[in-house]
Amino acid sequence: MTNSSSSPAAEDATHSSGLGPRVAAVLVFGSSAAVLVVEIVALRLLAPYLGLTLETSTTVIGIALTAIAAGSWLGGRVADLVNPRRLIGPSLGVSGAVVALTPAVLRAAAELAPVLLLLIASLTILVPGALLAAVTPIVTKLRLTSLAETGTVVGRLSGVGTVGAIFGTVLTGFVLVSRLPVSGILLGLGALLVVGAALVEWHTRRWSGTPALALVVVAGGLATAVAPGNCDTETKYHCAQVVADPDRDSGRTLVLDGLRHSYVDVDDPTFLEFEYVRAIASVVDATFPEGEPLVAHHLGGGGLTLPRYLSATRPGTRSLVSEIDSGVVRVNRDRLGLRASSGIDVRAEDGRLGLRRLDADSRDLVVGDAFGGVSVPWHLTTSEAMHDVRRVLDKDGLYVANLIDHGEMAFARAEVATLGEVFEHVALVGRPADIGLDPTATAKGGNLVVLASDRPVDLRATQEELDTRQPGWKTSTGDDLSDWIDGARPLTDDYAPVDQLLQPSSPRSTQ
Repeated sequence: MTNSSSSPAAEDATHSSGLGPRVAAVLVFGSSAAVLVVEIVALRLLAPYLGLTLETSTTVIGIALTAIAAGSWLGGRVADLVNPRRLIGPSLGVSGAVVALTPAVLRAAAELAPVLLLLIASLTILVPGALLAAVTPIVTKLRLTSLAETGTVVGRLSGVGTVGAIFGTVLTGFVLVSRLPVSGILLGLGALLVVGAALVEWHTRRWSGTPALALVVVAGGLATAVAPGNCDTETKYHCAQVVADPDRDSGRTLVLDGLRHSYVDVDDPTFLEFEYVRAIASVVDATFPEGEPLVAHHLGGGGLTLPRYLSATRPGTRSLVSEIDSGVVRVNRDRLGLRASSGIDVRAEDGRLGLRRLDADSRDLVVGDAFGGVSVPWHLTTSEAMHDVRRVLDKDGLYVANLIDHGEMAFARAEVATLGEVFEHVALVGRPADIGLDPTATAKGGNLVVLASDRPVDLRATQEELDTRQPGWKTSTGDDLSDWIDGARPLTDDYAPVDQLLQPSSPRSTQ
């Protein structure tokens, strides 16, 4: 009597037929690259709602790694139980459909059901990530025909998958994000995955779900077009919007990732809407003679409110701005009326690197107003960065910076302590409760302005300017400031847990 069932070895040989080494390499390379594209773009999609913080990045990376681990384990397990050739098409196709739906689903959830955003975001990364990660063990199963070549096959495909992940990372970070909106990247990737599923289906003739998934991709594109939360412009770093002020015809608010970063009056640059900008202007005008032109450097650009103000009130002022996002620079020129003759030179560069390029004793004023979400980029807060600021300032120069903190003000205390180690004179400007001058009141948090110099700052003149422009804000220095700092540990390049020191806050504004 003949046994009609085939042996595992014979079945494996059957599985491997028709799947050559090049096809296997393409499948593993492409699926591994796609996982990293999804991971990086997910960070961009979530930034407007969760902030671009270390915690957000850590969460997304952790979810992506969980998806890879789960997909690899389950893919290998299922490949041992089911004919692996039946699994590749569905894995590619379903992941493509989910990826294409991700922009619309995440943006709708953020607006309509924000409490579910993290759960939905996790699923939009976990599902396609796990399905794509499963492709490698499935293909490995198909390529294994004998134990003698196990090491070669597994090692080769593992290497190909790693190269694919590197390719996906570099392609997304250096090419795709700078040229395409994130929704377009995901829709395009979803379409490519469904096309890949169709090719596999045509090759195997065992699965026929591609037409339905193609319709899902189309639906994802249509849903993305009408989903809430669309940007005016998607830059390399931000979802940017310019919102007109209904109460002031020439007023414009620059919104980055849902946060009000800058207010610009395109006809009257001396009009300052945000409290902290008025405070910075008060400090500058109290420190330098009225109308005197300055040579200034600005760490962070946003809407360039202060450089415009200096240009208007101090003719001849030269402001060099380090703004890392070239897209924000374009918004200033195209939507916010920045003129080439304004004396403002904006460079698309990192602020720390921009500082290094400046000559010593070359600036009267350095302004720190760079933010990623609601936190200062950590490498612009450290003692080493402040020593570079001090290097470029002349002997009478002034450093003034916008800080945001809440709760116990742990970050602001640490930053003021850091400045105290670098400069001879440091003062803090803010609401009395926030800077420790009114112990009977509860600190609300928000914006603080810190100033530092190697020459004494005229605090009386500063307070007079504040009383005129920003009533209620006070200046703290000396023993009062030391008591407020309360032994906070200064920040260094080796120790700068800025995101952890910052307290969570609800306001969606940097002012």
